[in-house]
Amino acid sequence: MTKDLPSTLKKLETELKLRGFSKQTSKMYLFYNQKFLAYIKKPPEDVTEDDIKDFLAYNISDQSLSNASIALIKASLKFFYTEMLGKNISMIKTPKASKKLPVVLNRAEIKELLDNTKNLKHRLLIELLYSTGLRLSECINLKYSDLDINDGIGWVRMGKGAKDRIFIISDIFKNDLIGYTEKTGADGKGFIFSVNGRKMSPRSIQHAIKVSVERAGIEKDVHVHTLRHSFATHLLENGVDIRKIQKLLGHSNLQTTQIYTQVSSEEIKKIKSPLDML
Repeated sequence: MTKDLPSTLKKLETELKLRGFSKQTSKMYLFYNQKFLAYIKKPPEDVTEDDIKDFLAYNISDQSLSNASIALIKASLKFFYTEMLGKNISMIKTPKASKKLPVVLNRAEIKELLDNTKNLKHRLLIELLYSTGLRLSECINLKYSDLDINDGIGWVRMGKGAKDRIFIISDIFKNDLIGYTEKTGADGKGFIFSVNGRKMSPRSIQHAIKVSVERAGIEKDVHVHTLRHSFATHLLENGVDIRKIQKLLGHSNLQTTQIYTQVSSEEIKKIKSPLDML
């Protein structure tokens, strides 16, 4: 992407790298800033707050874009024009991104999912995602050397926000991993989830889970992240302190973790309906 960027946006690309933004976030920030300049047809130094409002209004009128996408466009422009060029656009108001509650599988559905996963590697994959709450990228980059099997812990190296963090290893996953390495003759080196020596792609992992979901007859909209949501919700329902869950998930803000208090159904189930109290 660098070759096609004007010099001002190359500076933005450099700044995003220095700040430790993820590749995906950097890609989107560059994309929307480039799109904005093509729309407004001005050099960045001459851009005004009204120009930015005009571009945001233009995108809001596009029915295909969600409020979350609009918020991302605004954040992209705000970072460049406020953080780097010193222009104040922080007061621009846009529609709030809708906060949907995450989809969560119940324990019976998790069991059905595992029981209907016949491929050993794919079963291990689902066990790991559900038992640790790892993100997709963290799972893909996990190496045997990141696990301390004897102590029952593992390490995410350079996770989101360029932070290392600890996670717990399930006894079931541990035993299945040992059985898998013995059966396949894996040497216990390199990436845990690999194909011909190369780590699995995000698409192949998503496809593996999709196949298992269909075989299990689960009709919920299940993605890789659904297992992370289920991990956090089930820990909360088991009485684990929310701050410990925050650390396991690698959330920098407790508010992000607190959404699972709204997802958990255990406390709701305890409430008696007024109809049954007549």
